[in-house]
Amino acid sequence: MSATPIAAPPAPPPASTAPSARRRWRGRAATFGRRALVPVALLGLWQLLAATGQIDVQLFSSPTRTANALWELTLDGTLPRNLLVSIRRAALGLFFGVSAALVLGVVTGLWTLGEELIDSTIQMVRTVPVFALTSVFVVWFGFGEVPKVLIVAIACFFPVYINVFAGIRGVDRGLLEMAGAMGKSRWEVIRHVLLPGAMPQTLVGLRFSFSISVLALVIAETLNATTGLGYLLTTAQQYVDTDVIFSCVIVYCMLGIAVDVIVRLLERRLLAWRAGFDGR
Repeated sequence: MSATPIAAPPAPPPASTAPSARRRWRGRAATFGRRALVPVALLGLWQLLAATGQIDVQLFSSPTRTANALWELTLDGTLPRNLLVSIRRAALGLFFGVSAALVLGVVTGLWTLGEELIDSTIQMVRTVPVFALTSVFVVWFGFGEVPKVLIVAIACFFPVYINVFAGIRGVDRGLLEMAGAMGKSRWEVIRHVLLPGAMPQTLVGLRFSFSISVLALVIAETLNATTGLGYLLTTAQQYVDTDVIFSCVIVYCMLGIAVDVIVRLLERRLLAWRAGFDGR
């Protein structure tokens, strides 16, 4: 009589190495909480000082008064209308400034002739404070949108240009020699080695440019503007309306956070191939 073979027990399912969705959500919530801890604490301290009379709310406002002003400006459409105008100006300035910086940074970074012809002129112009040119732009272009966009564009140009140039020139020469030994053409070396190698430094410059665009926007919108956040801020200063002043400051802060989040998302997507140090 032949023995009946005993079926082997089923293999246990492989353990998942990816964290569960709930764990990822908890991790993101904890990260957000830690990032918001200091700003929330400062707002709480500000409100406490205002409520106890330690600061004059007519001069320093308070979080509750600022929130009420933001709510009223939003309800009557003043804030959304002027915010969209400011975002359009900043976006146009960023587009023109960053586009020119990328082109010229790649040209001077890849070719010595381009560096010799272009870089010295850019370095000279870089030492001129862009905000000191506002009067010249008004004489040349009047009080329209052109000088406002141009101020933002020039302010955003230099951080990207410098970092693109430094990123290309900072690529490891050993990688270039390895690509040459593999028979790669010059275009393939540029496309697959030099440009990806310069990407981390380029995104650093882009982060600086995004932040500077918000600062340049404040200066640009003081040029006889009749719309925009800068116009709201200037009008509130004339009437000593600190509630509206702090409301505009809060909106500028939110814009700064938004652009930083955009660059972080770009870094996460474009630099997914790079395994770097994430902190401990």
